[in-house]
Amino acid sequence: MAAPCRAQALLLLLLLLLGAARGLAPSHRLTVRDLARLRAALERPFGDVRAAYHAVVGLGSLGLRLEDEKAACNFIKSHVDSSSVDSLFYAAQSIRVLSGCEVTISNETRELLLAAVSEDSSITQIFHAVGALSGFGLPLASQEALSALTARLSKEESVLATIQALETASYLSQQADLSAIVEEIEDLVARLDDLGGVYLQFEEGIETTALFVAAAYKLSDHVGTEPAMKEDQIIQLMNAIFSKKNFETLSEAFSIACATGALSRNRYHLPVIIVPEGSAAVSHHQPVLKLQVTNVMSQPLTQASVKLDYAKSASTKATVLQQTPFVLSGDVFELNFMNVKPASGYYDFSISVDGDNRFIANKVELKVKVSTEVGITNVDLSTVDKDQSIAPKTTRVAYPAKAKGSFTADSHQNFALSFQLIDVNSGAELTPHQTFVRLHNQKTGQEVVFVAEPDSKNVYKFELDTSERKTEFDSASGTYTLYLIIGDATLENPILWNVADVVIKFPEEDAPSTVQSKNLFVPKPEIQHLFREPEKRPPTVVSNTFTALILSPLLLLLILWIKIGANISNFSFAPSTIVFHMGHAAMLGLMYVYWTQLNMFQTLKYLAILGGVTFLAGNRMLAHKAVKRIAAEQSSRLAKYRTLR
Repeated sequence: MAAPCRAQALLLLLLLLLGAARGLAPSHRLTVRDLARLRAALERPFGDVRAAYHAVVGLGSLGLRLEDEKAACNFIKSHVDSSSVDSLFYAAQSIRVLSGCEVTISNETRELLLAAVSEDSSITQIFHAVGALSGFGLPLASQEALSALTARLSKEESVLATIQALETASYLSQQADLSAIVEEIEDLVARLDDLGGVYLQFEEGIETTALFVAAAYKLSDHVGTEPAMKEDQIIQLMNAIFSKKNFETLSEAFSIACATGALSRNRYHLPVIIVPEGSAAVSHHQPVLKLQVTNVMSQPLTQASVKLDYAKSASTKATVLQQTPFVLSGDVFELNFMNVKPASGYYDFSISVDGDNRFIANKVELKVKVSTEVGITNVDLSTVDKDQSIAPKTTRVAYPAKAKGSFTADSHQNFALSFQLIDVNSGAELTPHQTFVRLHNQKTGQEVVFVAEPDSKNVYKFELDTSERKTEFDSASGTYTLYLIIGDATLENPILWNVADVVIKFPEEDAPSTVQSKNLFVPKPEIQHLFREPEKRPPTVVSNTFTALILSPLLLLLILWIKIGANISNFSFAPSTIVFHMGHAAMLGLMYVYWTQLNMFQTLKYLAILGGVTFLAGNRMLAHKAVKRIAAEQSSRLAKYRTLR
């Protein structure tokens, strides 16, 4: 027992290792169209310095520049607020990207920025102050700034604050001990949410996730330490960030642009995007498989070397080609797969990209279709005598011609069809997935479809015996057009061939009284649904008697009021009182109308209107009564007090 269990454990471990080696492939990327959309989002007109920062720095991350940098520089100079640390940060980082743009900084502004680098400031203020000092080229005590940042980070533990701490550290001197801040990258990775094993992102959203990726690589490049992220985690982050295709705000577009630039230009990880140019299909007319190998910005990696590790048939698992390089042609890599003369079908390609030790996601599995053209040969049409007393009459037909004359199938003789399918280009036999014989009644439109199946020699045969097939035809005699249908996903020329006319005769006693059309596309008979008939109502006498019993208490109330007398001295004719009683009466009337005419939804609509008005009027009426009651009580106390005096 122990040996089989040990063998199963080893097999499971091997499968896990193979799965880990294969890795996760990127499922989202920025296409050329996505990049154009991102650029358009960043080039929107900006109305303040913060928007100008997002536009200028975001485009710079993509390797692009504003068309009118001078106008942008003048805008920043005229709108920067020298008393705001945030405004100074946006201006300083923008002028680093704009060529020939300078902003004069006074001593008071410098002191303002230095004072903001303090434990009493928030991480955002420290980040902006350090970034502004760095952008303006002003001196900064990195160790003091690091101490303030570390102390403040222990009080602010939000994801965004930690990301800003990473970026702040990237502005400090490399001589400072930034290891504690670098370790925050690993802590942030642990706080990411895994969505189905495909995406990694913070619950704060895609924008925060993209800012983290940009800040992590910026700090890692600055200190010369590889970020604590696994390859699969980087790919999952890519999938989450690049799943965003529409950019609603400028800050969102800015964060995606920064992450894109970081993933395209860093010292440690360079994700590779491998996609076929067009469809992943080859044929004798188009024998070359073309691959686009790019970074996340769709920029071709022409310095890379692309190799086919192996190509296996998806059906037989036989390897037909291995260890073959792709050839660079312009910006795409090409491989003439048809040189090995593969049979039509699907093939599993394993492709690897080398040439840079930073490459990740550089091994992909690709399913490639090999298409071909089908040919029909040895097409024989026969009438076979059931008693075999007469030799079969066989007629050979060549595709795409139609057989001359007609063939008969009745109680004495059967109709038979046989043919072979070959690959036009290689001459090999083919067995497509779809091979049908369709018989169409020329008079009634009735259609009957049969499957033609090959024998051991791959010869397709179909035989029509009227005594066995009368159920499918409803014993409807007549002239039928015989069509041969050949189809498959790997065929470039699917076939619908009108082969011949076949006269089918069934015994007269089996013939239906009326021949109905079997056309599948005619309207079906309308279904008449019969609802349950309502139960009979009780006699009118019973209904009237029940109604009288219900109303009798009201009649008794009126009689007692007349005899004893009704006290209505407290009734006020104020508008609120009248509206309240009218609303109450209207709701009672609505109940009657609901019973006789309306449905529930109509009643609820009217009841909401009447109820609202009645509620407001009743509330005001009771308020007036309360005021009168309090005033009367106060008058009574005052009169009693005066009497005692």
